[in-house]
Amino acid sequence: MNTAAFLAYCFIVTFTPGPTNIFILSTVQNHGPKKALEYAAGAALAIGLLLILSVTFNSVLFEALPKIKLVMGGVGAVYMLYLAWKLSKMDVSAAETTAETDQVGISFKEGFLMQFINPKVVLFVLTVISNFIMPYYSSLFHRALFVLIITIIGLAAFVSWVIFGAILKYFLRTYQKTVNLVMSLSLIYCAFMVSGLQELLLR
Repeated sequence: MNTAAFLAYCFIVTFTPGPTNIFILSTVQNHGPKKALEYAAGAALAIGLLLILSVTFNSVLFEALPKIKLVMGGVGAVYMLYLAWKLSKMDVSAAETTAETDQVGISFKEGFLMQFINPKVVLFVLTVISNFIMPYYSSLFHRALFVLIITIIGLAAFVSWVIFGAILKYFLRTYQKTVNLVMSLSLIYCAFMVSGLQELLLR
């Protein structure tokens, strides 16, 4: 296995902006690092479980990959649009005064569940396992080791976005509406890219 290519792929996919990272950044802004870390922990656990499922059912999953891409593209686009709407409605002052009720949707559980309909995460775990792990390692120990390594990389990526959000917290609060708008538009762009509409428009 090309270790450099493996690590580069993992870091590029997990550290670059995506639905989870964008939502973590906004959660830091509106609810603080503690809630963002809670969400990040759930997301990281989900990645670990998805990696285990990918290793276990790799051959079956890839036979159905075209169907999985189609379904995940549609579901993922709807999910991203939902997050875009949620981000556009976020308000710092409201978050501070209604913390208990407003934080119900930003939890370890939601961070965990949302990764199963996040196309970036699902397609990443499918491709990283099939291209870098399965062809080179057959033992349960090595596969489990790589699942752990990739999960740790994912967690490190999420935590880095929490730190980034905490450092720029006051800047983000000062320009809250602009930041929320930019992040919402970023999610709408992500939804457009995974929905397959861009392919139809280019034909």
